[in-house]
Amino acid sequence: MEKLPVVLYVDDDPHSRKLMQMLLCGRMKLSHVTIFENSEDFLPRVNALVPKPDVVFLDIHVKPYSGFQMLKLLRETEWIKDTPIVALTASVMNEEVQTLRTAGFNGCLAKPINLATFPDAFRQILQGETVWRIIN
Repeated sequence: MEKLPVVLYVDDDPHSRKLMQMLLCGRMKLSHVTIFENSEDFLPRVNALVPKPDVVFLDIHVKPYSGFQMLKLLRETEWIKDTPIVALTASVMNEEVQTLRTAGFNGCLAKPINLATFPDAFRQILQGETVWRIIN
């Protein structure tokens, strides 16, 4: 039996969290999905996760740490530094996408999440591809 991917998702928007939970746990039948509603004590909480995430989705506009700050913390942490980390944002202008690429994200998905295309983008991310879906 194939191992199901383990997901960490960080987003302070209740609607987005509910949508992602329904999508990942309901539609995609993933059993290990952790959702943080903020980035307080971010690194200690991530380090405590069991099992460890295979992919991380970070909303860019979260507090107290932004998506960029969380990315930096993860990239400096040995066990997770090579894990795919994907930005989620509602503001995806071309210059912002370039900033996300330069920062080291493995991709960007526009919010709200497109329910029809997300499973395919998710599969691509797990296969090591970068996914820049900035238009729904």
